[in-house]
Amino acid sequence: MTTEMALLYRGPNELLFMNPREGKYISCSYKPEDLPDVSAMTVTSDNDICILETKELENEDQVSLFKYDHAKNVWEHESMSSISKYPECYLKCCEEMLFEVDRTLYYLILQDEGPLALLQMRMYNQHTKQWQECSQLQFDRTLYYVATLSCGSHLYFIESDEVHRYDPSQDKWSMRTPPSLIFSVCTAVAIGTMIFCTDVDFSQTMVYDTESDHWQKLQSWSNPENFDINVRPSLFVLDNQLHIWLTCTNDDDEEEDHVYVYDRLSDAWTDLKVTLPDKEYYVHGRHCPVARMYLPYLKGRKMITSYGCKH
Repeated sequence: MTTEMALLYRGPNELLFMNPREGKYISCSYKPEDLPDVSAMTVTSDNDICILETKELENEDQVSLFKYDHAKNVWEHESMSSISKYPECYLKCCEEMLFEVDRTLYYLILQDEGPLALLQMRMYNQHTKQWQECSQLQFDRTLYYVATLSCGSHLYFIESDEVHRYDPSQDKWSMRTPPSLIFSVCTAVAIGTMIFCTDVDFSQTMVYDTESDHWQKLQSWSNPENFDINVRPSLFVLDNQLHIWLTCTNDDDEEEDHVYVYDRLSDAWTDLKVTLPDKEYYVHGRHCPVARMYLPYLKGRKMITSYGCKH
């Protein structure tokens, strides 16, 4: 009844739902008032697509939560307590993130504008519809490349020199073994108890066993055409298989979108030869969110375009 689809943004009011293995690409356009200005997005274990929107209200930035109604193909505002951005966000470069752990949402803000970096976090109780403060991480240096994600019952904050694991039951961060072979960790996703991550050039890929606290190097992209990657790669998981989406510049100085799938047995990446419409794409966060979509609901909306897959 449903098909897993990765979500890419094609603009402020347009989403591309794609499943390259099945050759399905569906673009949905929304009216500006129907799709919130996204600051962070996640897909929960209940298949809820959640979006955080930031708007200036009463001279301060207020954060609102929206959920996607699959049957209506619309975004609905979630009634919750008021929450304001941290005051420091007005002065520093901030990255906003949204994750779920055990059906609880966590709103993270990474403030990083040298010489210090700070990761602040709030937890959303869906029963009381209240936000509450959680433990934070303080760094005495600038963090150029990091990846944050949920895996099992924990959150992970990964960079080349440090890995921190958050335990919600204790509201506590603890140190784990870092992926020292990767200098610029930029994207990471979880499959079961394993975390996969790679760098901005897709030249170093590793897998982390969260139970044994052990890293292992994997085969990376061979880049046979010597492409230049000009958009940060984004890992995602479709049908329990690791994928990566990246935008490259070819020898003719033209942009091309590529999606590769990883085969753990052969330790090799295969180009799926996707053909996407000639537009720019981006994601909110350090990996592409994936949701199970009921295609008739998507195709029932106006301004839908479907694209095929080139084999």
